Amino acid sequence: MRRKSRLFALAEYLRGRRTGVTAEQLAERFGVTVRTIYRDLDALRDASLPVQAERGPGGGYALDRGYTLPPVNFTPREAAVLVVLGRFATETRLVPFVDTLESALSKVRGALTAGQQREALAHAERLTFAAVPALPARPAVRRAIEEAWFEQRPVRVKYRRGDGSPCERTVRITRVLMERTMTVLECEDTVTRESRGVRLDRIDMVELLDGS
Repeated sequence: MRRKSRLFALAEYLRGRRTGVTAEQLAERFGVTVRTIYRDLDALRDASLPVQAERGPGGGYALDRGYTLPPVNFTPREAAVLVVLGRFATETRLVPFVDTLESALSKVRGALTAGQQREALAHAERLTFAAVPALPARPAVRRAIEEAWFEQRPVRVKYRRGDGSPCERTVRITRVLMERTMTVLECEDTVTRESRGVRLDRIDMVELLDGS
């Protein structure tokens, strides 16, 4: 993830939380070193974002309590349905972009008061969806594909064909097809311009490339 995109994602992640988070947790979430997270937090402070370090249980880095968002008028019932649908989509791997989904759900939860969060949780615990999960993909692969898709960047992928033989191509993702048991990336080869589908669960390595 490019630094500009990471700084924005970091700010949005902190914005959606009501408790602190440690630098180690942030480093793991964004796939960088703790030292990089410290530099990013300093950059956010330089941009006048009120990031504070809090001690004690639930402590860590958080936005100043006085820093508020424009009101989002979710009711506990609405929030519960959104959170449960998000959880369903994550657990069944229905949507491959789970980092973006979790960021959105954090904002939904963050828009509620503590009492409303407890009410939403009570609703959510009584809602259940059952389905066959899609085949899993490697977390590093999924994150890279997510960034490539939203930023429309070309990628070099190493994957396994249906017969198990390896293949490597440089492609641009043109469409994401989310089926019941798998996610298929419809790609255009940047050299031959041929179109082909690549199953997300068969990708072993992704390298993000620069280029328009």
